[in-house]
Amino acid sequence: MKTDSQAHPQEVSRRGFYAQAIFVLNAIMGAALALPTLAYLFVPQTNRKKQSLIDAGDVSQLPSGVPVEMTFQQSRVDGWKVSTQKRTAWVVKNAANEITAFGPQCTHLGCAYHWDERPKQFVCPCHTSLFSIDGKVLAGPAPRPLDRYVSEVRNGRLLLGPLKQSEESAGNTEPHRSPCSREDAA
Repeated sequence: MKTDSQAHPQEVSRRGFYAQAIFVLNAIMGAALALPTLAYLFVPQTNRKKQSLIDAGDVSQLPSGVPVEMTFQQSRVDGWKVSTQKRTAWVVKNAANEITAFGPQCTHLGCAYHWDERPKQFVCPCHTSLFSIDGKVLAGPAPRPLDRYVSEVRNGRLLLGPLKQSEESAGNTEPHRSPCSREDAA
């Protein structure tokens, strides 16, 4: 014979119901926080855009052996915001009609340099680094030659890609550390 407690399944008390409801809500909130975090950490990003070349301007009339500072516009996507930035490059055409585009910053501390026509060299006025027309270090504290843009000429138009850091100079075996480097503070 069945007893009264066996005949009727045990009813959930109000306290038990609230405890189960809180447990379920905590599990849902934990999953809502954990799933995006796990996806960010473990799922590789495949939607990275390949860097495209930017039209920097017409180089068909560029004089040979004279650096020219070219200004161009570059769009930058930051999340949902698209901004346009003005960028520059020092462009040199050599005697063989090959184009080289240098980044606008000195390799010492990132100061802006300029072309000095009389001695025919790039001059960084901040720390007196001097660079030849092909970007090599002539004097000063600059640790390496000028950085160059990946460049291509199509139909007389200069197309610039990312800025590539030049290798260390042959005479400088120590890695360069700027005065405000975090490694020095450690």
